[in-house]
Amino acid sequence: MSESKELLYPSKWLAKASAGDRVAYELRMRIISGLIESGTVLSENKLAADFAVSRSPIRDALKILASENIIRLERMGAVVIGLTEKEIEEIYDVRLLIETFVFERLVKIDTTELVIELSKIIEMMKVAIKYHDADDFSYQDVLFHETIIRSVNHSYILMIWENLKPVMESFILISMRTRFKEKHEDFTRIINNHELYLEAIKNRNRELMIKSLHENFDDVQGKVEDLWISQQMYSKGVEQNND
Repeated sequence: MSESKELLYPSKWLAKASAGDRVAYELRMRIISGLIESGTVLSENKLAADFAVSRSPIRDALKILASENIIRLERMGAVVIGLTEKEIEEIYDVRLLIETFVFERLVKIDTTELVIELSKIIEMMKVAIKYHDADDFSYQDVLFHETIIRSVNHSYILMIWENLKPVMESFILISMRTRFKEKHEDFTRIINNHELYLEAIKNRNRELMIKSLHENFDDVQGKVEDLWISQQMYSKGVEQNND
């Protein structure tokens, strides 16, 4: 993107991304954050100029976002649809269904190596909190859940996760950036939730797993609320920068 516009998606996460993927990641963040509002018309030519790429990567990016139902393709561009609060909650519902299914598989296998790996990720989350790094915390948060999902080696569950991940990752990034600014003390509870999750996996304890899912579900509701607060914050920030 042109230097005059601040990138919302962490550039360090894009080292291996294609030009089309880079555009898709950034546009997705701008749409979900509310910087690009529902009903906005996206012009291929304008986007190509803004991102300093040809129209081919722009078309690739728009196809990706159309597959996620956050834009509608039009001739020479697209119209932003966005996501409703209900749709966001439904996306998280699917994630919870996935992880409930995965846990039932985990109780039947040796989870020693998984527990070690998840423990390392939690420690990295704590480091991110110490250094007030919302982006790295978000990365580790997503990695924690993805590591659990990948551990059962279920190709179709993984396919569903991969389809959900880009949008969910954007939610988490936006929410965590807001929390680091407004609710930093809340991260003790978030870490405790993840440690409870880890304990349930380690002991193959269904009751503990139900409790941890419930607490994480309550946390998800907070993330949804934070998303709408974040949209207002980002929008105000852009207006101030444009003054």
